[in-house]
Amino acid sequence: MTSSTRPSRVVAVAGTATEVGKTWVTARLIESLRAAGLRVAARKPAQSFEAVAGEPTDADVLAAASGEAPHEVCPAHRWYGVPMAPPMAADVLGLDPPTLADLVGELAWPAEPTDVGFVETVGGVRSPVATDADSRDLAIAIEPDHVVLVAHAGLGTIDSVRLGIDALAQLRVTVLLNRFDPDDDLHQRNLTWLVDRDGFDVTSDLGLLGGLVAR
Repeated sequence: MTSSTRPSRVVAVAGTATEVGKTWVTARLIESLRAAGLRVAARKPAQSFEAVAGEPTDADVLAAASGEAPHEVCPAHRWYGVPMAPPMAADVLGLDPPTLADLVGELAWPAEPTDVGFVETVGGVRSPVATDADSRDLAIAIEPDHVVLVAHAGLGTIDSVRLGIDALAQLRVTVLLNRFDPDDDLHQRNLTWLVDRDGFDVTSDLGLLGGLVAR
């Protein structure tokens, strides 16, 4: 990672599990910050996916939000068209799987000054992203100013958020309860429990979250 081009703020986006909406949340945050006049970049050091014609990958979605090219978001040789964790997908495809040092070393930011740089991890916090690292390790290695932990709002939320917070304990973390329904009693109770009993920084408001990560 080139320190001279590091954004003013780096935000890692992790999830409590696969399919909690990390990419959707990241894209919305990017769009809102750009609309506010900030210069924003998105990076996904590695991605694995089910290769379906016409179906955008995470890098495609993030690139559309940030105004960058998909291969700027995720290097072309780190696209793995198998829906498994990246090191497993690389093995299936007969490719050399990445190490943590590879992914951190390949994290290249734009040459022009950038206000906020988002780095989206893969799967859940402890999902393998390299042969020797999981998403937690990657988040720690990039030394982010803030971590967004995306979680479901329903059953299992408290357990998954606690485990995610424990894994990321040395970092500043804000939890985003995605797909939150204010009329759902369980969703409201989960939010209240995590804030009032556990003392976590939790929100269901993307607009509020955007302001937090930008400062």
